[in-house]
Amino acid sequence: MSRTGPVGIGIVGAGTISTTYIENLASFADTRLLAIGDLRPEVARAKAAEHGISTSGDVEAVLDHPDVEIVVNLTIPAAHLEIALHAIGAGKHVWNEKPLALDRAGGRAILDAAAAAGLRVGCAPDTFLGSGLQAARRLIEAEAIGAPLSALALLQSPGPDAWHPNPAFLFQAGGGPLFDLGPYYLTALVQTFGAVSSVAAAASTARDRRTIGAGPRAGDAFEVTVPSHVGALLRFAGGQSAQAIFSFDSPLPRTLLEVTGRDATMILPDPNEFDGDVRIRRRGAAATETIERTVARSSRGTGVLDMARAIRGNRPHRADGALAFHVLDVMTAIGESAESGEVVRVASTVRPAEPLPADWDPLAPTVIP
Repeated sequence: MSRTGPVGIGIVGAGTISTTYIENLASFADTRLLAIGDLRPEVARAKAAEHGISTSGDVEAVLDHPDVEIVVNLTIPAAHLEIALHAIGAGKHVWNEKPLALDRAGGRAILDAAAAAGLRVGCAPDTFLGSGLQAARRLIEAEAIGAPLSALALLQSPGPDAWHPNPAFLFQAGGGPLFDLGPYYLTALVQTFGAVSSVAAAASTARDRRTIGAGPRAGDAFEVTVPSHVGALLRFAGGQSAQAIFSFDSPLPRTLLEVTGRDATMILPDPNEFDGDVRIRRRGAAATETIERTVARSSRGTGVLDMARAIRGNRPHRADGALAFHVLDVMTAIGESAESGEVVRVASTVRPAEPLPADWDPLAPTVIP
């Protein structure tokens, strides 16, 4: 029997990012935040008390809740596969934080399990659904820069060890600048150009140990087990190309996403944000002009909302498992290319998601009570 009314949400993982998800999912009329669980039940209970969530405790407290339809998996990357499969086994749709899994086999296992159970998979990042990147996409499709040909993506920083209270997982499998922040840039590029067909890459690691710079464990050292700097050349199935640098080794912080067309270059908003200015430098122009300023309508959890509305409306959701798997496939191929020194083909493919309607409103009630 089909359900009606707001879609029930349960969160697994009560860490730092959970606060933003909680605040957003509690504000949407079309979602009901019902439960939160964590491998440390006391942390989940404290988070529940802070935000007025009725059910809290361990992971089973979320999976056993009869009204939870979507499990939002905010655990560390190494736990994404286990928790996602557990949620699917409990009959729940699942939304994973990025990356979908640590490798292709894990990502495929999640998609296959969900398909066999008739359930949905969604995955961050959902920033491409924000006002900034949606505006940029509309302008590109309206040929504001002519036919898009190439792109440049830069993410440079000293790394999160200086400010994050527990940063070790960000420098281990499923982390590093490629897997931690690469999904924002790669997803935005896929939404612009379509599927990636091949990659060539190089990588390096500046330090094999880092020190926690903030929080109760400040001064503790930890091992770096993945590259902390990755450079990649991507070719897309449509013939376009992009160059990308993802680095936790740069004392100079810098973020940039540019798309160059036949007539102009567009500077897109930060793909890790939901708003920002869209700027263009036209061929022959003396300066760059701002052609659209955007304000975020919502933030983390936007993709969960779209998924919830899609469940009630029996339509595809936008930040889906196929998109997340393709980005995972691309990142894995980049790692393989950096290790082998060879060009690596990307076997998976995906189509850009349908743009959001211009009048899309995250706060409006749209599902049948």
